[in-house]
Amino acid sequence: MFDLLIKNGLIVDGKGKEPFRGDVAIRDGTIVEVGKIIERAHNEIEASNFQVTPGFVDIHTHYDGQVTWGEELTPSSNHGVTTAVMGNCGVGFAPCRPTDKERLISLMEGVEDIPHPVLSEGLPWNWETFPEYLDSLSKRKFDIDFAAQIPHGPLRVYVMGDRGANREPATKEDINTMAALTSEAISAGALGFSTSRTLNHQTADGQPTPTLTAELDELVGIAKGVQAAGSGVMQVVTDFKGSEGEFEILKEMVKQSNRPLSVSVAQHHRVTDGWRNILNTIEEANKEGIDLKAQVCGRPVGVLFGLELTNNPFSAHPSFQSIEHLTLKEKLKKLKDPAFKEKLLSEKPQLENNPFLRQVHSRYHDMYAFEDEPNYEPLPSTSIAALAEKRGIHPLMLCLEILTQDDGKNMIYYTFLNYGEGTLEPAKKMMEHPNTILGLGDGGAHCGSICDGSFTTHMLTHWVRDRTRGEKLTLQWVIKAHCQDTARAVGLYDRGIIAPGYKADINVIDLKNMKLHKPEVHYDLPAAGRRLMQYAEGYVATIVNGEIIYLDGKPTGARPGKLVRGSQRAPLN
Repeated sequence: MFDLLIKNGLIVDGKGKEPFRGDVAIRDGTIVEVGKIIERAHNEIEASNFQVTPGFVDIHTHYDGQVTWGEELTPSSNHGVTTAVMGNCGVGFAPCRPTDKERLISLMEGVEDIPHPVLSEGLPWNWETFPEYLDSLSKRKFDIDFAAQIPHGPLRVYVMGDRGANREPATKEDINTMAALTSEAISAGALGFSTSRTLNHQTADGQPTPTLTAELDELVGIAKGVQAAGSGVMQVVTDFKGSEGEFEILKEMVKQSNRPLSVSVAQHHRVTDGWRNILNTIEEANKEGIDLKAQVCGRPVGVLFGLELTNNPFSAHPSFQSIEHLTLKEKLKKLKDPAFKEKLLSEKPQLENNPFLRQVHSRYHDMYAFEDEPNYEPLPSTSIAALAEKRGIHPLMLCLEILTQDDGKNMIYYTFLNYGEGTLEPAKKMMEHPNTILGLGDGGAHCGSICDGSFTTHMLTHWVRDRTRGEKLTLQWVIKAHCQDTARAVGLYDRGIIAPGYKADINVIDLKNMKLHKPEVHYDLPAAGRRLMQYAEGYVATIVNGEIIYLDGKPTGARPGKLVRGSQRAPLN
């Protein structure tokens, strides 16, 4: 008998072809048969009203800390993700000397908005080298599989100490050591190497990331370390300032290593067509045989504002700063006091040393109130600016009104990137470009400001089923893009397809009734730390390594997930 049989489902196999009706049989964590199956199984799922797809492979997450204290990689596993790749953007916790723990916590806190107390209490620090970090994770069980990349920030500090943290140029000896450690990490099971070259990434005390100004010889030297390991991918985030120079670095990294590289790309609100130039250059590079891809996403990169969250439109107002330490209930009471409210709305925010909030106060047209079922392609006519103008009030007055509703739990969605023209048409063109892959979900990070780990569900509800402001995408296209394409982009050839011999990582989906709920605040991290969570309806079953981890949207408690060490070969058949 089979271990598990999924009967009569509409199979979307991840290869991009038309869905077909059939059964899927699983034994020992592997798909063994697809088609019309007569034999029985110990456990069966009747899927005649549902779609059967491979599990999603999310290549851009930050669970580097969460995997050391938790067993559930939520919110990603809530949204059909069965493999998550962490260690992106050059930040993480290994390698690390005992004297550098605070440095790496500060870097992760600043870049990925994971609070210091959470990391300080949650991280066991039972490692120093990257192979030791992987060994510590390999002893643990999880709901889904995950893979790690060696991050440039910790690597640079480990090798160079203060010089690395202070962004001093690396010596030849430094570069050789970083290359050797990168090769060692990949040989031990790291999926690749990541780095950051963006001013948006700063430590908790406002210092740029240690890797911001790393020079060509350093990055090429490390890339050669990836090549020496015989496998591995590279991931980069950059501002593309002086883009020709940046592209020369990216292209040279690929040329010298003969390994694939992906770089984050989104639409900027000021240079709304800049992404076209970037993708054109990437396309030209691929014509030259340079394996360079852009990581893109299908909705705005949206920062959430709320009274419980990291920021809101009043965060730079002295009056709000005076009550920031209060509980939500106490804040709400103050904000509803007429005298306090009048003072708050009349005072000038202190924006001199906060470029992010300074930008926020000039972009009310990019802010939207969240409904119970969030709309990630809202009409510009429904923005805070447009609604305030219609009512003849200042946008901040409307912001306060929204944030104090629903017992202070309401949120405002600030479309920080990818929505510069008030439409997702540019995002669609980016996704459909031949040299892009879906990413940028950031699961596990930005605990008090961003909740984009639900990208996978949004691709189904919005792009396949509900979109009204332009053409949709087909179900088979979205499944291929989020399963086979993402898996192959990082060297995981054993998953992302429903066919005999592939890993039994599968979603049974009720697309007709799928629903994405708005994010909510939970206090379930170490030290009672806060994070944003988002749930969905419509996942009938999520299966990892042949075991059901979610059934009708509820976790089963199964822990079949594990650390994936390095790239994985495709089945022989």
